[in-house]
Amino acid sequence: MSIPEPHHPLVHLSPDEAALLERVKTLVAERIGPDADRVAQEDVFAWDTFRLLCREGIVATAFPRAHGGSEASMMLRVRIIEEVASVCSTAASLVTGTDLSSRPIVAGGSEALRSALIPDLASGARQSAFALTEPGAGSDVARLGAHYAPAPQGGWTLNGKKKFITRANVADMFVVVARQADGPGGGRGLSAFVVPSDTPGITVSPVIPKLGWYGVPIALVSFDDVHIAPEHLLGKEGEGMALAQDTLLRARIGHAAIALGRAAGALQIAAQYANQRQVFGQPVGAHQGIQWMVAEMAAQIEAARCLVYSTAQRYDAGDADVAAHASIAKLHATDLCMRIVVDCLQLLGGNGYLKAFPLERFLRDAKMNQIGEGTSEIHKTLIGRHVLRRAAALPQHPCLDMEPELWT
Repeated sequence: MSIPEPHHPLVHLSPDEAALLERVKTLVAERIGPDADRVAQEDVFAWDTFRLLCREGIVATAFPRAHGGSEASMMLRVRIIEEVASVCSTAASLVTGTDLSSRPIVAGGSEALRSALIPDLASGARQSAFALTEPGAGSDVARLGAHYAPAPQGGWTLNGKKKFITRANVADMFVVVARQADGPGGGRGLSAFVVPSDTPGITVSPVIPKLGWYGVPIALVSFDDVHIAPEHLLGKEGEGMALAQDTLLRARIGHAAIALGRAAGALQIAAQYANQRQVFGQPVGAHQGIQWMVAEMAAQIEAARCLVYSTAQRYDAGDADVAAHASIAKLHATDLCMRIVVDCLQLLGGNGYLKAFPLERFLRDAKMNQIGEGTSEIHKTLIGRHVLRRAAALPQHPCLDMEPELWT
């Protein structure tokens, strides 16, 4: 049996799922929201927030039941992320980051490796970090330069550098995607491995300062003749590209959900401010110009919500085109969020620019959504290619005359 999730008729959750979501809403109101400003003061890992999410079973939603998780649907995770992101990007990132950092282990680990690692990852006793991006390769995964070769003692030897690695300074293990030395080029030569962070030859740089998104620091990670045990291969050799794509797909849906939640939170802040702030003898919200501004933002957010929810439903249904829809959702929601936050900050006037109000934090965090897990420009390219391929495979449109003489 399923029941409609309150507040949105398109979402249907089981009673247990709905109960978890209601618990998340309570945490947002009573714990995560009130603590969000403190968390954002310094870019150190938000241990208190992370442990809270672990205790409440929210981190476990990314992991299979057989290994201590609750194996939530993508729809439930999107709703959780949306609620949390309405107040705190850090907390939302800790939820989505669980997918980013651990999904290759769930999808590609042997049963023995999954049994050894996932229970601790689901409980928060240990953490992993996804080491994919490099100084010379970001969204173009096929250009990765980190490489591995067979080791004399068995297993492999890994060399290379990884950049922008979230959780690097607190991770107990890294999920590394690297290229087979002297192997095939492009994505075919990539493999994925789990590498314990205390393995000799690993160096993690100091935390790299960034504009916003505090509480989830990033660092550079170097691998110098690092030994990888045979049992730490994820999937088979050559399957690293597929595992990376699966991981990024889930992470992109998560980014869209974060942007959606933040946009909704920003509008709530701006609308409540407009109801209370007096200008020319009446509330700001009594002016028609403000009402139209709020109306347009509300309509755009609801359209984005339908898009993000539809993408989650496609993922849960195993839709073959879900990757393209994830790009569409990520592009649309993150670009919209940036515009919404800017407009909401404008509505607060000078107060919006003050650190005493949350929208300056929302503004700094919103930019990251347009960059992480593929920039908006990258997703435009992916979407464009998909649309053109799909058009080529469709029957000719009945209103289009393709006779050669029309094209001369």
